[in-house]
Amino acid sequence: MKPESDENKEKLVMDGNAFYEIDMECVRNKNRQKNRNIQLKNNSINRKKKQN
Repeated sequence: MKPESDENKEKLVMDGNAFYEIDMECVRNKNRQKNRNIQLKNNSINRKKKQN
């Protein structure tokens, strides 16, 4: 049995004859960055609306 910290670190995907290993930590970091960028954009838009 793997320790809890090792769970969900990788995901194997099979596409036809090809196998892909997905680094789930990388996916989570990418999603966090994407959400931060969306928040920053929304905050910027809201500030501009308040100024007008």
